[in-house]
Amino acid sequence: MTNQWTSTEHALDYLARADRIPHRTEGEAALLDCIPTMVKRILDLGTGNGRLLALLKLDRPQAQGIALDFSPVMLEAANQQFAGNETIEVIKHNLENSLPDLGKFDAIVSSFAIHHLANDRKRSLYAEVFDRLEPGGIFCNLEHVASPTDRLHEQFLLKIGYTPETEDPSNQLLEVETQLNWFRELGFIDVDCYWKWLEMALLVGIKP
Repeated sequence: MTNQWTSTEHALDYLARADRIPHRTEGEAALLDCIPTMVKRILDLGTGNGRLLALLKLDRPQAQGIALDFSPVMLEAANQQFAGNETIEVIKHNLENSLPDLGKFDAIVSSFAIHHLANDRKRSLYAEVFDRLEPGGIFCNLEHVASPTDRLHEQFLLKIGYTPETEDPSNQLLEVETQLNWFRELGFIDVDCYWKWLEMALLVGIKP
């Protein structure tokens, strides 16, 4: 499987397109609604340029945040985003590897990152997320998921400005229900898809 996220050109192209993805802000708004305003620690998996964590910090200025990514371009952008902000730490980490020991979190979030992982790694990452949440902590994954048919997949690609020939070859998409079932099996409660538009979905679970 080809992963292009260490490519400067690929990462910069994504950043240029990100703000133009239809309905993205709706999904982000739904995620923001899920995270309590008084959380103390937030972990952002695959932070990119830090966009999601920056949005979360607007109404949660007291929260300490850790942002993980492995793309040099994304790490540079995230460091610029949070320059001078002592409440945010940006750490280089590839999600294909086990999460580092960073302590416990009240909220763990991710935005369009985990779908680049192989399915077995997705599930093991979810288990690591569960382990690193405080009791009552929440996991919100705003994710690129699989369509039930090839036709619907092609329609989605066209709406976001891609074709089957130009879509990211590192995408390893998986349907919503399989992932929600994994959440339940791992012990998450109140598991649901809280928002969805075509192949964009917000998957949420809470640690008892």
